[in-house]
Amino acid sequence: MAVIDDLKARAGGVCEFCGAAEGLAAQDLAGTDEQLLLCETCRSDDAPEAHWRCLEGAAWSAIPAVQAAVWRKLGQIDAPWAQEARDGMMLEPEVQALAEAGQVAAGVVHRDSNGAILAQGDTVTLIKDLPVKGAGFTAKRGTAVRGISLVADNPAHIEGRVEGQRIVILTEFVKKR
Repeated sequence: MAVIDDLKARAGGVCEFCGAAEGLAAQDLAGTDEQLLLCETCRSDDAPEAHWRCLEGAAWSAIPAVQAAVWRKLGQIDAPWAQEARDGMMLEPEVQALAEAGQVAAGVVHRDSNGAILAQGDTVTLIKDLPVKGAGFTAKRGTAVRGISLVADNPAHIEGRVEGQRIVILTEFVKKR
């Protein structure tokens, strides 16, 4: 019980994402030894998108584990405001490593054409024209693909939205922005 007491003291007795005081519990930060104090809504995957606007404020937390968790969560939200908030986060190198630790710990590491590690929600740029099968268009070189999703079991594939279509893209044809 000492762990939950320590988390409550650190967080001031409220959720470290949204500030709610009810339904608090410890939540592990995947791939690390860190824990967060989150409310029931923030621990669930069923929260409405509007609830996650609280992350814009939580991004300014002085606690590295909270910053890393916010960065990860913003990468999972497919909304322009979330990508802007994530892009605006200035993380120290050790906090960035903490944020990316869960991906590396899972054993599947997605890398772009230059070898940079890709994370959920990153923005990438196409490095060559790619004909999109079944969609009848060509994704042009230089196109920015925002808010990518990683294919969990295949490090050579990512998913992204180009011209309104959700497509699978080979990582060898993209570079991280």
